[in-house]
Amino acid sequence: MRARLREFLATARVQNAILAVILVNAVALGLETSPTAMAQAGGLILAVDMACLAVFVVELLAKLYAHGWRFFTRGWNLFDAFVVGVSLAPATESLTALRALRVLRVLRVISVAPSLRRVVEGFVRALPGMGSVVLLLAMIFYIAAVMAVKLFGDAYPEWFGTIGAAAYTLFQVMTLESWSMGIVRPVMETHPWAWLFFVPFILGTSFAVLNLLVGLVVNSMQEAHHEEDVAATDAYRDEVLARLREISTRLDAMEREREGR
Repeated sequence: MRARLREFLATARVQNAILAVILVNAVALGLETSPTAMAQAGGLILAVDMACLAVFVVELLAKLYAHGWRFFTRGWNLFDAFVVGVSLAPATESLTALRALRVLRVLRVISVAPSLRRVVEGFVRALPGMGSVVLLLAMIFYIAAVMAVKLFGDAYPEWFGTIGAAAYTLFQVMTLESWSMGIVRPVMETHPWAWLFFVPFILGTSFAVLNLLVGLVVNSMQEAHHEEDVAATDAYRDEVLARLREISTRLDAMEREREGR
């Protein structure tokens, strides 16, 4: 019974149905934020939301029964359980934040869609390597912030008066958000040589270190995709070998039967 239920839950028809419910629920959650929509069809919108939640609860219980204790060994199952559990939190004023987290149900699309799962798994795989890059970026920021305070703190205390303010300003420069007209050119009015500080900082952070992070994520996604392809190939090979062994067994049995006659 559990094996048949596991096979049923893994079918494309069930997965597509759950995906459709998630998308409908996402629309309903969005409409709940519209006073006009709630005034015209608030009862229907809330009913659709509750119906979608009921489907998620039934699916979760079915998975729990089908997989047993193995249900808790898979990270995506725990993620689904957390999202559904947050949605079941009582709707009280003291739990307004938990009520707002109901929109996390939309993220269940990730656990249902294989392509999105690969993206997230690739990002998680890249986290160990990203730690070293983030540490390097933090060191660059600290050094640059201290230098900026020493160089520009007296003239522009609102931007570079403290290490915290300088780090925030440099973060804006790194993201290339109004870095030239908003920060660098005003500084160059009093410090014409300031470009010698900001241009290498941008090249070292925006175009070098951040691209290292992107490269790590892309490489991890490619590795996850390759391992998935290898696993699928191995499964197909094992299935073919099993069928060949079955055919060989049947042929041997037929041969022995013929010899017996």
